[in-house]
Amino acid sequence: MHILRLDQLVAQGKLAGQRVFIRADLNVPMEFPHASLPPEGARTGLGRPGTGLDVAGHITEDTRIRASVPAIQMAMKAGAAVMVTSHLGRPTEGEFKPEDSLAPVARRLGELLGFEVPLVADWVDGVSVAPGHLVMLENCRLNKGEKKNNEALARKMAALCDIYVNDAFGTAHRAEGTTYGIAQYAKVACAGPLLSAEIDAITKALAQPRRPLLAIVAGSKVSTKLTILQSLSAKVDGLIVGGGIANTFMLAAGLNIGKSLAEPDLLADARAVIAAMQARGAAVPIPVDVVCAKTFAADAPATVKAATDVADDDLILDIGPQTAAILAKQLMAAGTIVWNGPVGVFEFEAFSHGTEAIARAIAASSAFSIAGGGDTLAAIAKYGIEQDVGYISTGGGAFLEVLEGKTLPAFEILEKRAAG
Repeated sequence: MHILRLDQLVAQGKLAGQRVFIRADLNVPMEFPHASLPPEGARTGLGRPGTGLDVAGHITEDTRIRASVPAIQMAMKAGAAVMVTSHLGRPTEGEFKPEDSLAPVARRLGELLGFEVPLVADWVDGVSVAPGHLVMLENCRLNKGEKKNNEALARKMAALCDIYVNDAFGTAHRAEGTTYGIAQYAKVACAGPLLSAEIDAITKALAQPRRPLLAIVAGSKVSTKLTILQSLSAKVDGLIVGGGIANTFMLAAGLNIGKSLAEPDLLADARAVIAAMQARGAAVPIPVDVVCAKTFAADAPATVKAATDVADDDLILDIGPQTAAILAKQLMAAGTIVWNGPVGVFEFEAFSHGTEAIARAIAASSAFSIAGGGDTLAAIAKYGIEQDVGYISTGGGAFLEVLEGKTLPAFEILEKRAAG
């Protein structure tokens, strides 16, 4: 994928004195102490310390903010006048609410950078920032026309800068004003280091993989990941399914799954995926043993059973130890691993061992691994293997769309601009 990258521009000395607009993904989880919120519509001094708006929310996890720092520091050190913005939550365009404010994000970013980061409201018609300095622009989804990529809005935003930088992979699957439109009309459009790393990891895993290429696709429903399964079935050497998806595939293979979560109406689709893999000499491993319970509860007694012995009143909540060992052996021999989803109800200790075995096999494997999706990241954190996964994707929906084989709008426009 040929795109212009921010580090290329820095190496060429092209950022000094330039106005740089960075679209980051700062959409972090928040808790809101509503008692401290100012009255509705109180916008005076938006985002400035002491107004009350800078305590509108408490950030519970700041990974995305920390991930945004390299691009910002790169641009500032190169002498650029830097603007950074992001969406936060799902605000109504044109209707400010205190909980929609990026003020807590600006405060946390300032702590990471070691200086106060001013937050600018109503910024579309003009922003004042000096070279070597940084301002944060208030929640971009408050601007009317952002979600639908309004051309007039995009042109106004493009006029604010000399160089546009997309460093927000988590929004790369959306063609919005700050992810697509501004890239169309800015003088220069490029990818930041985080987006560049995502592109490189995706290319390494899917476009130029070291074989065998194994994919783990797990989740509650086949229907939500059917297109991913279909796309991967034409590329991978092994397609490991887990969770409710595995139950549907077990049912398609003629096994009884009791009262387990499954989608009987998609059995034909599951069989088609199995057939597509077999036609290429590849496989969808069907569990040979499972961990069952009679109820869906953390304290439900867990019973390991052969896959052929599941009773009508059983719930399958995890893969069994024999299946886990078989899959771990395959993962250890892989050249590339793509991981999306835990293979069991890993939040419940009795049903977490399959996911842990998979996680530890990936960590121990010499394969290049790329992992994405909220539950997958939670599993990685639970088992402390962050340093042993080749690349952890910051995007949820964007990562899934890449696995589906889709061209992401943010990638598309950056490629077009790079091609001239």
